[in-house]
Amino acid sequence: ATAIALAAALAAACTSGPSAPDEGAYLQEVTEHRAAIERAFREQEDPIPADKRDKLLPLPYYEVDPSYAGPAPLKLADERPVFEMPTSTGKRRRMQRVGVLEFTLQGQPMTLGAFVEEGQEIANLFVPFADETTGVETYPAGRYLDLHPTSTGFYTVDFNKAYNPYCAYNQTYDCPFPPASNRLKVPIRAGEKAPAA
Repeated sequence: ATAIALAAALAAACTSGPSAPDEGAYLQEVTEHRAAIERAFREQEDPIPADKRDKLLPLPYYEVDPSYAGPAPLKLADERPVFEMPTSTGKRRRMQRVGVLEFTLQGQPMTLGAFVEEGQEIANLFVPFADETTGVETYPAGRYLDLHPTSTGFYTVDFNKAYNPYCAYNQTYDCPFPPASNRLKVPIRAGEKAPAA
């Protein structure tokens, strides 16, 4: 069982204590998040060029599935090694791996490396990843998560908010590719799908 489903089951079995997470509110929050991205992409010059907007918008998504979201403690690295991540333009982006996110997805323990730009403080984490949908149902170069710390000190890995790198819509963008350590050996059918051809 996922962390969310487990919390709901425990809350349902108990007449006192905190209530179960509100799935309706979560669905609404993700739907509003996606709508805000859509508005921004329609109104701003970037990342989607004006002549491609009618073809690429609305963005294609998997149905929202709460089982693809859950808490993830960050196991900090003793050192912050610098990785030169290859990018879509052939350049290399210098990123520091600050640690590993440990989480459970649909009953399976998993990890993903978390990165920041070289020299930045640890706050928001950049988490590029690939999975078994990559290049089939989702963008061939992988997808991204941007994670923000919570009041508990945990992060939330929410694949419903996984998004395509901007080079999926505009080849002038320089998009890092996920490292081998961030290639999940399961299909992640959540978040953004491959853009329209």
